[in-house]
Amino acid sequence: MATDKKKTVVAELTDMLNRCTIAILTVPTGMTVSDMTELRRRLRGVGVEFHVAKNTLARIASRQAGKDALDSLLAGPTAIVFGYGDQVEPAKTLLEYSRAAKLDIRIKGGIMGNRLLSSEQVRQLAQLPGKEVLLAQLLGGLQAPIVSLVWVLKGNVAGLLNVLEARRKQLEVEVAA
Repeated sequence: MATDKKKTVVAELTDMLNRCTIAILTVPTGMTVSDMTELRRRLRGVGVEFHVAKNTLARIASRQAGKDALDSLLAGPTAIVFGYGDQVEPAKTLLEYSRAAKLDIRIKGGIMGNRLLSSEQVRQLAQLPGKEVLLAQLLGGLQAPIVSLVWVLKGNVAGLLNVLEARRKQLEVEVAA
């Protein structure tokens, strides 16, 4: 590969590493070109990029991006999945495609921010619900005590109204008699 092309690839990888919220490193061996094309299409659908990278160029890019922790994962054939938004979606989409296509896509690990993730941690991340679901659960958890308080207060007010209504009826009977 020409030096200018290598510099361009390193600059692109550095830019992607700087912008991404998560990068997942996989082993692309055993995947056909059509498998990679389909995986790229699915990942692109959720705003994620998939690139096969030379380890030396990826190592230089990771150092320039301040993500030196990736060096330990850059051995053997490497493909990198770059996620730019929700950190769960890239891992989830990658593993769902792997199961659906009956491929054994081996995950080397990943990096989220500056934190290195093991392959097991990436798999656990893929099992989490999406960001919207987690936000809905959080909102429900925050609303639950307030809703309970409203029902308790409503019950007390309703009880008081029932007592007052019974007393009013009792007084009407006494006045009528």
